[in-house]
This record gives sequence, C-alpha cells and structure tokens, in this order.
Amino acid sequence: MEFTEWIRGRTDDQLRALVSARPELITPVPAHLEGLASRAASPSAIGRALDRLDRFTLAVVETLAVLDGPVPKGRLRELVSAALENGDAEPALSTALGRLADLALVYGTDDALDLGPGVRKALQDPAGLGPRAVDAFRHHPPEQLDEMADDVVPGTAGSGKERLAAALASPATLVEEVSPEARAALDQLAWGPPAGRVPNARREVHRDSARSPIEELLARGLLAATGEESVTLPREVGLYLRGGRVHRGLLAVPPPLDGTVRDRGLADRTAAGQAFSFVRSVEELCERWSIEPPGVLRTGGLGVRDLKRTATELDLSEWVAALVVEVAHAAGLIAAGGGVDGEWLPTPGYDLWRVRGTSDRWVTLAATWLQMDRVPGLVGERDERDRPLNALHTELRRSSAPGVRAATLAVLAAAPGLAPARDSVLERLAWEQPRRRGPLREQLTEFALREAEQVGLTGLGALSGHGRALIEGGDAAGVLAPLLPEPVDHVLLQADLTAVAPGPLTSELNRWMTLTADVESKGGATVYRFSEGSVRRALDAGHGGEELLAMLSRHSATPVPQALSYLVSDVARRHGRIRVGTASAYIRCDDPALLDQITADRRSAALRLRRLAPTVIASRSSRAALVDSLRAMGYSPVAESLDGDVIISQLDSRRTEAAAPVRAVAAVNGIDPEVAAAAVRALRAGDAAHLARREPVDAPNGKVPRGPATATISALQEAIKQGVRVWIGYLDSQGNATSRILEPARMEGGYLTAYDETRAAVHRFALHRITGVAGL
Repeated sequence: MEFTEWIRGRTDDQLRALVSARPELITPVPAHLEGLASRAASPSAIGRALDRLDRFTLAVVETLAVLDGPVPKGRLRELVSAALENGDAEPALSTALGRLADLALVYGTDDALDLGPGVRKALQDPAGLGPRAVDAFRHHPPEQLDEMADDVVPGTAGSGKERLAAALASPATLVEEVSPEARAALDQLAWGPPAGRVPNARREVHRDSARSPIEELLARGLLAATGEESVTLPREVGLYLRGGRVHRGLLAVPPPLDGTVRDRGLADRTAAGQAFSFVRSVEELCERWSIEPPGVLRTGGLGVRDLKRTATELDLSEWVAALVVEVAHAAGLIAAGGGVDGEWLPTPGYDLWRVRGTSDRWVTLAATWLQMDRVPGLVGERDERDRPLNALHTELRRSSAPGVRAATLAVLAAAPGLAPARDSVLERLAWEQPRRRGPLREQLTEFALREAEQVGLTGLGALSGHGRALIEGGDAAGVLAPLLPEPVDHVLLQADLTAVAPGPLTSELNRWMTLTADVESKGGATVYRFSEGSVRRALDAGHGGEELLAMLSRHSATPVPQALSYLVSDVARRHGRIRVGTASAYIRCDDPALLDQITADRRSAALRLRRLAPTVIASRSSRAALVDSLRAMGYSPVAESLDGDVIISQLDSRRTEAAAPVRAVAAVNGIDPEVAAAAVRALRAGDAAHLARREPVDAPNGKVPRGPATATISALQEAIKQGVRVWIGYLDSQGNATSRILEPARMEGGYLTAYDETRAAVHRFALHRITGVAGL
C-alpha cells in the first residue's frame, strides 16, 4: 500500500490525532492530503517525531528499519520478544504500533508493516548496527571489490559488490575462521557503535597475506573501509554476532523510580514554606535594587561583584541568588534602564505584582521558571571562548530548558510522595526520551531538580500538591494558599534596640521595618536592629520622629522601650538642624554656635569651608559629599533644594520603563482540538478538489454580502464548527469587490483559511477584507 493512499484512508479522528501529535505538519495547512504525506516524510519532521518516542517504541522503529521491506507483525514480535527482559511483548507492541501509526511513522496492515518514507534514512546506525553490506562497500573501487570477491568467494558470478553482499548474508563461515584476536575486535563492535578507526584502512590485503587481526577482517569483508582511517561493521555481520537479535535488552515499561518515600503532607508544607521564602526573596531583591541598582555590564548582564553583594544582602548562596534574579527578570519585574550606561531596576510591573496575594505571586514566578528558556544554573561557568557567563547575560538561553523542566517534573508526578534519586530520574528520562540524551540534558535535569526545590514546586524532593496543580493547569494558587504562613502585623520590641518578628510580616510592615531597621538575622523569626543610621534613613525618606514612634507603638505587641524612644527622639531632634545646599555647596543653620563648632573641627579642613554669614558656610565640595562628610563627623544634616526646600529621599521610587516578560519557550504538547478539526476539514476539502480537479464554480448572482465585522466573525466561526459552506464578499488587493463560495477551515491571526470553490484551491483570506457573510 502506498503511503499517501494510507494517509488518505485514515479516518478524520485518526488525522486529527496525527496533526495534534505533530503540529508542525499543519504549519501552514497543506493544500491536500498528498501535501500532508509529503511533509510527514521530510527529514526535519521525522526527526521531531522520533524525538518524542520512548525507548521501547523507538526500538520497534529500529527493528523495522533493520528489516527490509514490509514484515508481518508476528516476525516483528519475535525479534522484540528476543530482546525483552521480562514480560509479554504483545500488549506493549500493540500499543507502540498504535502510537507509531498515529504519528504516521509506521503504516500498513498487521500482515505488512513498514516504515513511512524517509524514516529509514533518518535513522543512522539503528540499534547500533552499521549499514548493509551493499552500502558499506560503496566507498571501494569496483576493481578492488572484484579482487576481494575472488579471494573470499571464488567462482561465483556477478559484480564484486553483489558477490560480497551474498557472502556476508550468511557470514558464519567467514567469522569462524578468523583468529581469536580478530573475533575479539568484532565483538567490541557487535553492540555498537559499529564504526572504528584504523590507520590505512583502504590498504589492499588478502586472506593469505593478512598479518594482523584487522587485516584478517578487512580481507574477508567483515570490516568495510569508509575512509582512509575509518571502518564499519556491515549490518549482516553485526546481526550474526548478536545471535539474530536486534537489541540486547529492552524494557516494555519505564524503569521503576528509586528514592525516599515522603509524608505528602510534610512535603507540601515544606514546599509551601520554600515558595513563601522565594516570593519574599524576589520582593526583597526588587526593593533593594530600587534603592541601589547595580549597573549593566557593557556585554550585558550582571557583574560578578554585584551578584555576590546581592547574595549577601538576601542571605542566599550565589546560585540561589542567580535563580532569584533570573526569574524576576524573566517575569518582567526587573529590566535594564535608568541611564546611559544602564542599571538593573524594578519595572512598574513589579508594583502590580507586589499588591497581589502571596499565592498568586508565587504562581507567576513558578510558571515563569517552568517556561523560560534561560538557565540560571549556568551562571559562573564559562562559554566556548572561556568567558564567564554572568547572570542576566544573553548567553544563558537554552531552547531545550523548558522541555527538560517539564519532563523532569512529569517524572516526579508519576510517583506521588516519592523523592526519587538523581540517577533514577536520569534513567527514567533516558527511557522516555532516548534520542534527547547528552551531557547538557543531564546537566539541565540536575538544575531542574534543585531549582524546583528552591522555587517551592517540590518539598523534600517530592512533587507538592500545588506543584502538581501548576503543571496540570489546575488552581495552584488555591491549593497553595491554605499552606502558606499567615502574615503577622506586629513585632516584639526589646530593650536592646532590636525587634523580633514572630513570623512573616505583612508586605507593607516588612517594607517599613526594612527601611527603619537593619535585618540582623533570619529564620523562623526575623530580628531587626535599630541604630542611628537606620532611624536617619527613615527620616531621610520623609518620616517624622513622632510618626516613627506612633508606627512602632501601633505595630508592637510590647511597649516601646525607653532606649528606642530616646534614640528616635534624639536623632529626630538633631535631624535637619543643618541644611546643605549648592555653592558648589553650602551649610545653613539657625544656630551660629553649631557652625562655629563645625569650622573649629579639624576634620572639616578638607571641606574648604568659608563663613559667609553668621548662619551660612560655603564649601567647594558637592552637596552629596558635604552631607556624607558631616554625617561622618557625627552631625545630622539634610539636603535642601535651590528653593530652600528639604529634599526627601524617595528610597523606593526608582523604576525603569515597563518591560514585557522575557519570551517564554514552552514545550510543544499538541494543538487546540478545534484547530486540529478545522485543519482536517481543510485537508479533506482540498484533497477532494485535488482528486476531482473540480472546475471553479460561479459565485451566486446578486448583491455582494455586506454586514458588520462582529456579525461576520460570528458567522464564520459558526460555519467552521458546523462544517458548512458560506458566500462571502471580499475586497481584493486592488480594492475591487468580489464574492466567493468557501468551505471555512480555521481562523487565526487575522486570517481565514478555507477552500475557495470559486478558485478551486485552498486560500487564506484577510478578515478585514471580508465585507459580509451569507449562507447557502
């Protein structure tokens, strides 16, 4: 049976399954089923389809690739059963063949199964077997092949290549007569890879003159030279050495996962606590960067020193800090901006994100991590030019990252309550996606496991309930919310100028405490310490002394200690008595005695102060330098503007322009069922026209349909669902009004794909050019 005819004979349900599993076949929709069959046989499409197969299903394909021509299912079952380590091959084989038929990689009946066009060519060395003998010896000149055939099988007729191929079809005699050393060399190649390297592989040798094991094999055709220093084992010889088996060992089902069983409730609570911490880390990062934003490197990214400083401030290890930074950037919460050289600043999107509930904020971050194509784990490594990879650098993108994360979490989802070991996860993924193996994939899997724990998708190594809901498209925020710690709106003030937060503070109180005091330690309870500098920081932000005391009294479960009250009052009393402006800068104070004290202080000599009036001193230093110097001398000046107004430091007001979240690359998991159904209808209509070679029909007589755009869109959507024809009015590229009879297939991106009976072809129509729709 021809492949195109087999495709044409598939039911609509089977075609929908095909285009859903291989969406690249309808991007765009082919004009007819012959075009679909041709696209399905293209090397790139076949490669993508093979990449989606598990180890057992791929082994079925490899077994068919080794066999020549259509084979009955019984023969295929014998070969698969010979390699199966345990169990019956029949259920798994039938399931695998069903999936391969859905993917159009295998076609035919149970009496004659064969691979689709191009599949054999796409498989290089299937099952570790080399090329057939006729292909292996294509690199040899005919004269040399004739001499080899005369030496190996004298007296036979035909070309040298044909005679050698016939002899190797049953190579038992040739293999058994070689030396043990030569047989050992064959055994090394038997289970793949079938190629090797030897010097002067094209040398002319004969059975009688062979002096080394390699020469014995070359003289008998048991090895074929494919280059000056490369040889390969012909497929027929490899199958004989394997005892007729195609594979050494197969598992019909995925290998079991090994690991530690976790209490699911404990795992969920642990993951929820980590999710809360991750959200707070992102929030603290954005708050700190709004005050002291790090610069953007000339090559892009975040400097190593800035990352170390961020990790210290957030009390995180460097790789976790890099993860926090990358996820915040991918979610659109931070972006480059701020000046000519650029700074990393929060965006307005951060302000919108901050006011949402903690569970909703976590869903945004976790979904971003799942789908982003950036790999934070590579931070600190070096690229192919031996240059360091910095956080936020463009070179951190890996297109396979989201697919690896999804596959890794799918493995964890398959074993509820189990924290599988790393090697067990890698073994399972190697079975599920054998063609996608490699050092980078293993590295990405390890990154996915440790980052999932840090983000809060897993707890104690096991997938959490909210993590499962997120990857399955459920209400992850609703599952997580009851597990999150309840924010508290109070602290415990102590006599040693510290405050203890007995739990996670509300967002606003946390911001206020971070402004007014310094974090001394974190953990189950956070300890804040008040100091003259921290109180002055709050005063610089525009808060008054009485306001600070009132805020402390309102949010403290204990009375405000006298020492803290004295500290705030004393700093507030001295704060702003001295005013600093621009002369380059000047000092203004209503108390001349205080200015006398400043000018008499030897530490002020470097400031080059000059008394202009009893209450004014001028300086050549800048205003910012003068403020810092006076504070270092123990005073509490404030800056003022040219108009004499006090400049209030807006510590949280720096923002860059709104930035869209970094483009996410999600793994392809099929297409919308309605799109698949519409594509199949278009294929059927186009194929019917292609086979019938119908002549274009005339449009109905009468006025061209016209109507409002909303009614037109609704009518087309209904026609697509019902699968009926419609009459439309259409403006061509010159603006001329025409009418068409269409069989609509699908509508997306501002275009309608339909079979045009008036043109007898599949076309795309711009929706804005359709003037109206009428039924037929």
